[in-house]
Amino acid sequence: MINNFSTLPTADQNCPMVSFVNLISGKWAIPILYRLIIIDEPVRFSDLQRAVYPITQKELTRQLRQFETRRLVTRQVFAEVPPRVEYQITELGKSLRPTLDSLADWMRENSEQLRE
Repeated sequence: MINNFSTLPTADQNCPMVSFVNLISGKWAIPILYRLIIIDEPVRFSDLQRAVYPITQKELTRQLRQFETRRLVTRQVFAEVPPRVEYQITELGKSLRPTLDSLADWMRENSEQLRE
């Protein structure tokens, strides 16, 4: 049997799956978003870092900035000493919950097969 892949559509930047993967790219993207969705209230940076351990401070900052730029997360800075920064999932970010829930369910259902 000969496979003819030339008839398959290409996955360019307009493809919704490519766009989604670009949105949540990075090892820590989904764990960060999922914890913010589950908590659903403002979370201090240090508490979020502990919740997504062993992420580095640099990586968490980078990922949160990307989410803030994409309007998935809001950031609030309090003028205190020491400074306090809190992050919260936006309504747009919350809309990812069914998708992330289904991914988590799929992993639980298929984890044994994936290990084989």
